[in-house]
Amino acid sequence: MLGKTASGIFWLFRYLERAENIARLIETGHRFTLTRNSGRQDEWRSILAALGMDAAYRATHQDYNAAQVVDYLLRDKRNPGNLRNLIDSARQNARTTRTAITRELWEAVNECWICVNDGLKRQVREAELPATIDLIERQTAMVRGALENTMLRNDGYNFSRVGNFIERADSMARLLDVKYYVLLPSVSFVGSSLDNIQWETILRSTSAYSAYRWLYPGRASALGIAEFLILDRRFPRSLAFCYGKLTDNLRHLAMSYGVPSQSLAEAERIYAGFASLTAASILEDGLHEFLIEFLAQNRNLAQLVEQEYRFNS
Repeated sequence: MLGKTASGIFWLFRYLERAENIARLIETGHRFTLTRNSGRQDEWRSILAALGMDAAYRATHQDYNAAQVVDYLLRDKRNPGNLRNLIDSARQNARTTRTAITRELWEAVNECWICVNDGLKRQVREAELPATIDLIERQTAMVRGALENTMLRNDGYNFSRVGNFIERADSMARLLDVKYYVLLPSVSFVGSSLDNIQWETILRSTSAYSAYRWLYPGRASALGIAEFLILDRRFPRSLAFCYGKLTDNLRHLAMSYGVPSQSLAEAERIYAGFASLTAASILEDGLHEFLIEFLAQNRNLAQLVEQEYRFNS
């Protein structure tokens, strides 16, 4: 597969996953504001900080008003990384790789773009926000369904999965970092009712609440939730699950091209590292520090994939 085609498929699914992550972070911020009587602007500032958009936002806005932040993330033309632009970029990548993807996948991407674009033609009111987030999550899920049900398990499929899980791992790490490092007012709140409510909000925002309750009946705990979202290989958004799938798909690519793979070796190294970790050790050493290191490793892996498969050629 040509590097440009591989790059287009890789980025098609990175953009889609990133758009869905923005929707989930907005949902998280909205839920968090319902649990606190004061300091609500801190939640929205934290969301922007997690996405690396805080400085750009402050250049054009005076405060962290909820309506302004949500509009900035969803559709503001002053934000090139807004969700609407990400869906448009995904569609453009799908269009340039039409010969390498199925008709069903292209139609799902195109329908996703039409529906989301129509839903974001005007500023979303607070009362409409849950329905808008649901629309975005359903449309991106339909694209993944078309991929899984119609694509050959060839190098195009593997590049799509690598892009998807690199972005998903990045998204989960950022969401967890918002919770523990930025949103918690102080260390004295650890284990408090506020702390527990925020952890449960993270579960709901990652579509993990029911799955967690099935595995861990009874009262939710920070330790159990961190274990589930970072290390549980059964949950499809955990960091460990993402890297299990990354190693599988990179292994298939290495076999297809018949050459040693540096990106595969790096993914296997990171994946093997999860086996020696526990949630207790992560929290004791510092969740924020763990996540910052993980994000750096994840970015490095993405760069290795792009270099190794000559995405610029």
